Amino acid sequence: MNAVSDYLTVVALILVTATATVAALTRDPVRQALVLAILGMTLALLFAVLQAPDVALSQLAVGTAVTPLLILLTVRKARREKEKGGGGR
Repeated sequence: MNAVSDYLTVVALILVTATATVAALTRDPVRQALVLAILGMTLALLFAVLQAPDVALSQLAVGTAVTPLLILLTVRKARREKEKGGGGR
């Protein structure tokens, strides 16, 4: 590895660490879904820097798009159920 790729790897690792910390500290599920999408992008960047393009593309699809979308849809449905008063058995 040369100095440029070492530098890019360190920067990508710092971005992933910072974004993961923010995701863990975020309490609101909607905001957390947004932060998880950003985390997915930073992880995809890290995988690309580490020369794993197949893993980067998978992470981009699942971690950036599918998982946050599922979280948002679940929160939306839960809030609708709560408004209807159907939260109990």
